[in-house]
Amino acid sequence: MNIAKNTVCLWYDHDAEEAARFYAEIFPDSSLDAIHHAATDYPSGKEGDVITVDFTVLGIPCIGLNGGPVFKHNEAFSFQIATEDQEETDRYWNAIVNNGGQESECGWCKDKWGVSWQITPKVLIEGYTSTDRAVAKRVFEAMMTMKKIDVAAIEAAIRG
Repeated sequence: MNIAKNTVCLWYDHDAEEAARFYAEIFPDSSLDAIHHAATDYPSGKEGDVITVDFTVLGIPCIGLNGGPVFKHNEAFSFQIATEDQEETDRYWNAIVNNGGQESECGWCKDKWGVSWQITPKVLIEGYTSTDRAVAKRVFEAMMTMKKIDVAAIEAAIRG
């Protein structure tokens, strides 16, 4: 068994396997790697229930823990996905939002399990981190008006 030195652990109520399967379907270099069943009863489940799921999201090893309803996801943790263009941005955004998720602001959305995602075109990152303060300001101000990022509008803000 190959155990990663550092792994992201995400707490789910009871549906870590469903979430892992979804992520593996929509993101490249992603997979459902292993499903582990509880050896005995535990506070939020029974012997034989799925307790953890090993999965990979865009090359990042993760563990989904079916820990019950005690803890909920929030925006203090998010996956930031750097996209190449509008087509890739739309594909990921729509997959998450149209699968019971919800839109937020500035390229953020939340999946139906409450995990936050930043679907962030690379041009946006390049724009708001520009050493040209006027460019960075225009890009940031444009971003602040958006839910899903509009690549053409960001490119226009860069050009001025």
